[in-house]
Amino acid sequence: MTRISRRLMTATAMAAVLATGAFAVMGTALAADVKSIAIMTPEEPNDFGWNQQGFDAAKAVAEKFGLQFMPATGLGYGDVHPQARELAEDGASLIIAHASGYNTAVPEVGAEKKVPVAIVDKEGSGQPGVLADYTLSGHEGSYMAGALAAKMSKSKTVGIVVSGEPPSWNSQSAAFANGVKATDSGVKILYAVIGPAAYSDAAGGKRVTEQLIGAGADIIFGQGDGASMGMLQAVDTAKSKTWFIDVIGDKTSIDKKNSLLSSVVWDLVPLYSEMVEDLKADKFGTHEYSLGLKDGSIKLLHTKNIPDDVWATLEDLSKKIIDGSLKVDRIEDAQKVRALMSAVDPGPAQ
Repeated sequence: MTRISRRLMTATAMAAVLATGAFAVMGTALAADVKSIAIMTPEEPNDFGWNQQGFDAAKAVAEKFGLQFMPATGLGYGDVHPQARELAEDGASLIIAHASGYNTAVPEVGAEKKVPVAIVDKEGSGQPGVLADYTLSGHEGSYMAGALAAKMSKSKTVGIVVSGEPPSWNSQSAAFANGVKATDSGVKILYAVIGPAAYSDAAGGKRVTEQLIGAGADIIFGQGDGASMGMLQAVDTAKSKTWFIDVIGDKTSIDKKNSLLSSVVWDLVPLYSEMVEDLKADKFGTHEYSLGLKDGSIKLLHTKNIPDDVWATLEDLSKKIIDGSLKVDRIEDAQKVRALMSAVDPGPAQ
């Protein structure tokens, strides 16, 4: 297991931007030679969310294909040229840059060291054999979560708390809101942003969630990575019964107060597996990688707290989404997302 050295964690990053032509020198020579898979995450893989799901999936894919697993975790959101360069020099066959803030530095290092790179939240940036995007969206599952919230809310008010407004969060927030509206147009939807990049702000997640609960929300749809721990704490300690709908991971094992209603679970194993297979077949970078209900990479968590009749309705929704008879729009623009809400707290100045 490769770890990042303390010395390189603090080294001064190379700032020069490589010319686009540098990517052209890579090509089919690397296509069939996949020996290792590296993943870079901004936080440690213990959040039951973005960082942990990415880490666990990369590890599972390494085991599946008999590859060396090279994780670099807890890197923060600053410059990561040194860490990416060390992974490349240590022999990474593929570097998964699991944070949108890495979309410049890691591809630069990939071009310099001739290592294929996968990035997030930058659709249309693919370059054959070199660079691929896997902008993630659980919007299909989030629509179902919205329908669930509308059916389960007794106060007829639900809340959405987000730790930022990246494309993945926006598409899920919009789909959730549309699922609520399609199921019960009388349900109010409160929307609050903790901060522009408050992904690990558990204290902020707790504070903002408490505000929405105080405003009447009895179901919270939380998107926050580490911040979601604070959201769950706020739900746990609410004076009246409040439910939490999570995203990405499954917090059942830490749900001590039985507050978890469901989660829009992301399974990244199919995506990362496809990346490895595409590298071997010289198809890497020729298309986007995405999540969906059809291949099971997105699913709505079935907990004991969901009544059987409600779950049956959700299963029917899933079938309609999969067969195309129900189309769930993927809305990534923050202003369009906010326009769907009954009330909006934008948080600190963006």
